[in-house]
Amino acid sequence: MIRVLIVEDSATSRLLLRHILESDPEIQVVGMAANGLEGVRLALALKPDLITMDIRMPVMDGFEATRRIMQEQATPIVVISSSVEDAELMITFNAIRAGALEVIEKPRGGDHGDFQLIREQLITTVKLMSEVKVIHRYRPSSTAPQPASSRRPEVWRLPSVARARLHALSAPRRRLSLLAVGASTGGPAALNILLKALPADFPLPIVAVQHMAIGFTAGLVSWLQLECPLPIKQADDGERIRGRCVYFAPDDTHLEVSSRGVLALSKAPPVSHVRPSATVLFESAARVYGPEAIGVLLTGMGEDGAKGLKEMHDRGSPTLAQDEATSAVYGMPKVAAELGAVDRVLPIGQIGPAIAALVSGGRE
Repeated sequence: MIRVLIVEDSATSRLLLRHILESDPEIQVVGMAANGLEGVRLALALKPDLITMDIRMPVMDGFEATRRIMQEQATPIVVISSSVEDAELMITFNAIRAGALEVIEKPRGGDHGDFQLIREQLITTVKLMSEVKVIHRYRPSSTAPQPASSRRPEVWRLPSVARARLHALSAPRRRLSLLAVGASTGGPAALNILLKALPADFPLPIVAVQHMAIGFTAGLVSWLQLECPLPIKQADDGERIRGRCVYFAPDDTHLEVSSRGVLALSKAPPVSHVRPSATVLFESAARVYGPEAIGVLLTGMGEDGAKGLKEMHDRGSPTLAQDEATSAVYGMPKVAAELGAVDRVLPIGQIGPAIAALVSGGRE
């Protein structure tokens, strides 16, 4: 039985969420809170398996409640957002940075045409996220240099052939032309750390896939733009890409590199059960750019991106993946590492600097 705490200021929404969740025999609502402060108190007292968190609430908003819960009683949190307006989305993504795992749209009642879809999405998300072990929380301060005696090595459990390849990839005068990134659960916070670590004059175009609930990618882009030095936008079909810019796959749409310097969007069937798919992006990068593309796979549930990263790796691309300790969910990077698709397995705070070092030493 999955024990859920609902934190929501609207009595109507609380009852609707409870009705939806308890329609599944595997879910039990063990408590409901009308504001963030009460939510923190109940989280500590009830120790639920998962918390659904509203954003705009009296007394304490969802961001502050999430921050406190993750500090005091680390628990899987799913943000239930009623709006895609900028003000609420900024709080939503700050809550994700504080430790929330996922954001989905708030159900609006049985008379809405998309109610059944959102209901199924909510139940599925609760079941999946309740299994996540949120023991470790990455703290931005850990990006500061550590004493040499305490610094963890940059590469873990790599066989000798991979170490030799890593040395070759770091050789000077290597031409690099594209950075491709894939992420899922926990990805917004990881992307924020990675992109902030890149300089404002980072010369390569960056193309990225982040699995998001429909309606929230634009908010992710707006939030990251406030946080990061590089221009960030949603990709357009047929768009010519340029350096010093980040392009995200739009909602429910595959993003590919169709030819050198040109993007393509499509509604082709999902790959690894998702659309957009990191594997679709990575395979196109391998096909068009070969060894001139860098592939990066961040935190996420499932296996999307692993096969595509292997394709990039096999064509000579430098490939990096986020490590288990700093991943919200060590799924996608783990599968990629097991496939032999990864040259470097790094904490999220070291991936940006590693990319910058590759590019500064590897461009003609």
